[in-house]
Amino acid sequence: MKVGVPKEIKAHEYRVGLTPGAAREYVAAGHRVMIETNAGAGIGATDGDYRNAGATILTSAAEVFASSEMIVKVKEPQPAEWSQLREDQILFTYLHLAPDPEQAAGLLKSGCIAIAYETVTDAHGGLPLLAPMSEVAGRLSIEAAGSALKRSTGGRGLLIGGVPGVQPARIVVIGGGVVGTHAARMAAGLGAEVTIIDRSIIRLRELDELFEGRVRTRFSTIESVEEEVFAADVVIGAVLVPGASAPKLVRRSMLSSMRKRAVLVDVAIDQGGCFETSRPTTHADPTYEVDGIIHYCVANMPGAVPLTSSQALNNATLPFGLALANKGFSAVLENPHLRAGLNVHRGRLTYKAVAESLGLPFSPIEQAAA
Repeated sequence: MKVGVPKEIKAHEYRVGLTPGAAREYVAAGHRVMIETNAGAGIGATDGDYRNAGATILTSAAEVFASSEMIVKVKEPQPAEWSQLREDQILFTYLHLAPDPEQAAGLLKSGCIAIAYETVTDAHGGLPLLAPMSEVAGRLSIEAAGSALKRSTGGRGLLIGGVPGVQPARIVVIGGGVVGTHAARMAAGLGAEVTIIDRSIIRLRELDELFEGRVRTRFSTIESVEEEVFAADVVIGAVLVPGASAPKLVRRSMLSSMRKRAVLVDVAIDQGGCFETSRPTTHADPTYEVDGIIHYCVANMPGAVPLTSSQALNNATLPFGLALANKGFSAVLENPHLRAGLNVHRGRLTYKAVAESLGLPFSPIEQAAA
């Protein structure tokens, strides 16, 4: 199969769809890999590195899209990219369609086959292609919070871990999944007072055992969320509903009862955000203030550490990408985990939660592929 990797064009996105090492695996499997020139610059990979891996370097994204049967990316296609997709071309990347009707319309119009990293599953019911970036984002969320808390950036002037004799920051993590666990791990490691809120008693038990008393856990109710948010210096939004828009768990009316210049970090912003006042920001301008509360809502947090992120992402996506390259769309029909990743097929939405979030018709894969 002809596999193409364009350079990412989302603002301050430095990751790359295939590292040279991953490209070499595709080539070794008998596929032709075409990389846009300088696509790997953000991770320090040169065109020469890709040539040494057996890839072909093309001079423009237009050439990559035109000559490839499958496009492998990191972030959701931008308008200039989705307009270049064509019927039956496979797109394998993060999509996050639920809060993005314009992208959904563009993909539907293209007639492409779009498989979303974030909804591919595994035998354990997990999301293996979302997990590595959730790990990175969870850890980065605490670094972002620490920066936003500094007085020089408009925060309260609070050190996350405190010092002997001085109270550390109080950090509340809403959501006990991969993002929340890694955020809590980082925060606790720095010496913060950490609470995780989740709706699963089973998960809360697991977290209690994992952290051995270093992190508090609370069952999620309206009352518990309010109590913890109002007393927090930092709130990490780490709620995930696979494929669907994130629920709004912190309303604007709650901000006035929070500590002034506290920080909200919305890691769920790719899925619309779990704070009512969230809107996507960039690494160039990451924060804004609403009612005296600092918001950090960068929509591609792992892009700040592209070397780590690209390697971790490629480790996870490689087996699935090779399956698609080896068998084409048949791989989706044969593999239930890839089938769960199918969001768009020839002008139809094939992921129910996405269709419901967008208010558009849903077509089961059996119907769409008929």
